[in-house]
Amino acid sequence: MKTLNTSFEWINRRLLFSPRRDASLDWMDAFAQGPCVLERDTYLRIYFSCRPQPIDGRYTSYSGFVDVDKEDFSIIRVSERPVLELGARGTFDEFGVYPFSVIDVGDEVHAYYGGWTRTVSVPFNVNIGKAISRDGGRTFERVGPGPILSYTLDEPFILSGPKIRRFQDMWYLFYIAGREWIMDGERPEPVYKIRLATSTDGVNWVKAGHDLIDSVLPNEAQASPDVFYEDGSYHMFFCYRDATDYRKNPERTYRIGYASSPNLSDWTRDDQVMQFTRSDSGFDDEMVAYPHTFTLNGKRYLLYLGNEVGREGFGIAERKEETR
Repeated sequence: MKTLNTSFEWINRRLLFSPRRDASLDWMDAFAQGPCVLERDTYLRIYFSCRPQPIDGRYTSYSGFVDVDKEDFSIIRVSERPVLELGARGTFDEFGVYPFSVIDVGDEVHAYYGGWTRTVSVPFNVNIGKAISRDGGRTFERVGPGPILSYTLDEPFILSGPKIRRFQDMWYLFYIAGREWIMDGERPEPVYKIRLATSTDGVNWVKAGHDLIDSVLPNEAQASPDVFYEDGSYHMFFCYRDATDYRKNPERTYRIGYASSPNLSDWTRDDQVMQFTRSDSGFDDEMVAYPHTFTLNGKRYLLYLGNEVGREGFGIAERKEETR
């Protein structure tokens, strides 16, 4: 399968939202992770996940939204409360709701999210849950106390990073699945790969059962598969990193990659197409991660996380106009 004759070059990048700059909420002390856009009449609603101050060195994660003006991306409002409370004691999402991917379904908004639980030998585990909003996306209720996508024989841990899409009346859930834990000194670090499940109703899923994207690094961890259709092909932006020594080493930390597909199942990777790397200075001078793309008024935009996987917030960039 040949690589498409296309490229994505980006301009006007900047920090769009920072919890410390743009909100003063006790449940939103730092981080604005996994941005996801819903377009409304006069504004964009961008969902993201954040964290309050850690307790005994351990974080929880909540999801909320920020509304921005469609003309100049100025901030209109920030959700006063999390859109979904944490799960009950012992449930899969007791300690975190992250990331949060949404889609309009008639008068409802459907959300797919990673539910975090704490473990003993490794720092965490994750399953994928679903919630529905009937008030325009301000608040959500779970479809049930358990996950809709969980571990199986060949996906034994960390099912996370859901990105929900609908193409030709079929539901597609792109996600990551854990492969192994690797020790980085005394800290276990996960390796995970991008996978796909399909559904006719958005509740019952059939897993494709194979990794979608070839690796270019030893023990490569992949995340945040963001898929869209343009010019007769499917495109995926995603991020990837080395399994170890990535937290402090910019040469091994998250980068943004690219792949294309004619059918959503077979993907050809070509990271050079993306043309988006860390900045020389600022909130994203060490890493760029967790891409999410959307179009507005005929222009394509990119939301992304910077250093420490979005500690200072998320940024925005605009695709450079080209002769096409």
